[in-house]
Amino acid sequence: MSRPLRQRVAAAPISWGVCEVPDWGFQLDPATVLTQMRELGLVATEFGPEGFLPDDPRAKAETLRGYGLSAVGQFVPVVLHDPAVDPLPTVERAMTALLAARADTVVIAAATGTQGYDSRPQLDDLGWSTLLSHLDLIEERAGARGLRAALHPHVGTMVESGEETERVLAGSRIGLCLDTGHILVGGGDPVAIARSWTSRIRHTHLKDVRAELAEAVRTGTISYTEAVSRGMYVPLGRGDVDLGAIIDALESHDYDGWYVLEQDTILAADPARTGAGPEQDVRASLEFVLARSS
Repeated sequence: MSRPLRQRVAAAPISWGVCEVPDWGFQLDPATVLTQMRELGLVATEFGPEGFLPDDPRAKAETLRGYGLSAVGQFVPVVLHDPAVDPLPTVERAMTALLAARADTVVIAAATGTQGYDSRPQLDDLGWSTLLSHLDLIEERAGARGLRAALHPHVGTMVESGEETERVLAGSRIGLCLDTGHILVGGGDPVAIARSWTSRIRHTHLKDVRAELAEAVRTGTISYTEAVSRGMYVPLGRGDVDLGAIIDALESHDYDGWYVLEQDTILAADPARTGAGPEQDVRASLEFVLARSS
């Protein structure tokens, strides 16, 4: 029996504009972000990018505890398709930090090897074979350490589209982080994936998306970064993703993972100066999810 849905809702620093990509807007400090998470009533969060929290695993956990928060996972972008690159040292370091914080999920993205998410190369057969083999190895190592591993399809990575997501699920044993926004932006159907691959979904990033901007990204009319800056991601329930159907599909199959409120955001300036803080959108998203559990 899974815990009630309201006990499985977590935050992510990217909803406050905190991102690993250089020049990704104004970056808020950890004290502001973590304080606002707790003031909203959230009790758990993902770690955020490297450098946001202290490097030392115990210090990471202690920092979160100081704000009344626990850790649920970490987004770890690593190169998986290149036979000359070993992703395991990076993943192992992340898993050590997660275990120190009593978190349960390592979220893997198939990084391109370049910065940002506005372009990517195409994989050949060797690249795909290498990527899938690395995913199986990560799944094995995570399981041996008592953690869940989940591949996160993400715009501008080597696994972006619905078709590529299906290829990973069919060709490897790793679980899936269902990101309801990135799947749609990449041309997939997040509702269909939630219904067809429920048993493989171990972690969920809840996003809502303005479909017209998602289409502009797919056609190359604008870049992913530009679309985010224009407000492609909106508070849950205000966009074009059928989030109710997704949550219902997961809950009806006893999904016991986290729902992470994770709306990619770019801050043009310090919210303390503009008076428009990202916590307002997070509050609206939280209220949407909690209404599903009442």
